[in-house]
Amino acid sequence: MAVPSTINQAISFRTRVIIALAAVYLIWGSTYLAIRFTVETLPPLLSAGLRFLVAGLLLYAFARLKNKEASPQKEHWKTAFISGGFLLLGGNGCIVYAERFVPSGLTALFIAIVPLWMVLLEWWMARARPSAGVFVGIGMGFLGVWLLMAPYHLHHGEHSIHLGGALLLLLASFCWAIGSIYSRNAHLPKSPLISTSMQMIGGGILMLLMGLVLGEYRHLHVSDFSAKSIEALIYLIVFGSLLGFTAYIWLLKNVGVARTSTYAFVNPVVAIFLGWALAGEKLDAQTAIAALFVLVAVIVITIYHKEPEVLSG
Repeated sequence: MAVPSTINQAISFRTRVIIALAAVYLIWGSTYLAIRFTVETLPPLLSAGLRFLVAGLLLYAFARLKNKEASPQKEHWKTAFISGGFLLLGGNGCIVYAERFVPSGLTALFIAIVPLWMVLLEWWMARARPSAGVFVGIGMGFLGVWLLMAPYHLHHGEHSIHLGGALLLLLASFCWAIGSIYSRNAHLPKSPLISTSMQMIGGGILMLLMGLVLGEYRHLHVSDFSAKSIEALIYLIVFGSLLGFTAYIWLLKNVGVARTSTYAFVNPVVAIFLGWALAGEKLDAQTAIAALFVLVAVIVITIYHKEPEVLSG
């Protein structure tokens, strides 16, 4: 009787992994366009902070009622604010600011370098050199990204890259990589829902504070808020935060950093497609070839990467 039970558990786990990866791949790929719509009329950091604070509070209330666990310790909240600071204030905060100047599809391409940062940080922390197969996968992924970016870096004028926005996106990818590595082994509650909600609450509060420091409240004019921006913000709260971010944290804990980080290779493909379908962005044969490189890179990294042990102390 033990064998069928084990098989059912394995199938159930594989199903959860597939669903979580689909959420991170597809939903997060769509959030770049949603962010662009949001920041058209809403203040970047204040709206993003509100997004994560609302989602975090809703998820925290649900998790506490469901799990009936003891209240998180003070140390848990400290860790949640640090993790949320890197992932949300540093990562998402730079993204929402950059999307005022950089197209959503191009934003996703810059964030695609997250896996490289993560592998290098993991290598440095664990003193374990990635396999040749992983390096091949990374190389293929960046070749795909380069092909996707070719229309931007081979031409000027309309498609030229905003330098300030590009630098913000490079900083965003680095912060997100640090936050991902840190949150995986951070001292947080055992419940993924509670730990995820705490990180969203911490990051949301930090983003709101930074928005106030930068004076975004001075430009708050409710009459200027468009229905499209408000609808995009609601989409980001429900799908981008409640579903997508929860799936991301669960994957980090259960399948490891490298496999989870492959979302950054798929998100640009989704973002480019949605940009073409909903915002009139360019989609041609070169983009299709680049997307093929990106998807193959995801498979290669997933197959060849072996999670190293992180050194303690």
